Amino acid sequence: MKSLRFMLSLVLLSLSTVALAQSDAQKSFDKLKTLVGSWEGTFEGTPIHVTIRVTSTGNAIMHEMTGAERPDDDENHPLTVFYLEGDRLLLTHYCDMGNRPRMVAKMTPDGKTVEFDFLDMANYSNAQGSHMDHACLPRST
Repeated sequence: MKSLRFMLSLVLLSLSTVALAQSDAQKSFDKLKTLVGSWEGTFEGTPIHVTIRVTSTGNAIMHEMTGAERPDDDENHPLTVFYLEGDRLLLTHYCDMGNRPRMVAKMTPDGKTVEFDFLDMANYSNAQGSHMDHACLPRST
């Protein structure tokens, strides 16, 4: 009976850990949704226009970045899509070089930043030695 109780405790502990991870992923995804809108800024000294919108009935968040001088250029800009997959928050970056790195999110120990680390990549042959492999987003508490 003692070993059964021990096993049940381990299973419940495992389930609570998964629920916590899922909760953090969902919270981070919901927080990203609050960034919806159009933004102007600079990237490596170049003016940019960023549009963030929720799509796919709330299941995906799309981040589009264009040069500020040509915000309506639909073909020549990178696109990043954030989405939940099980208990993980993922992103797929559709690079203007033709590759598609995927990254998985994790919360920093202080709980203030969501970091995305490289998971895998499609169309690696187009990477030409470089690809996006890390991103981070501040998360207010």
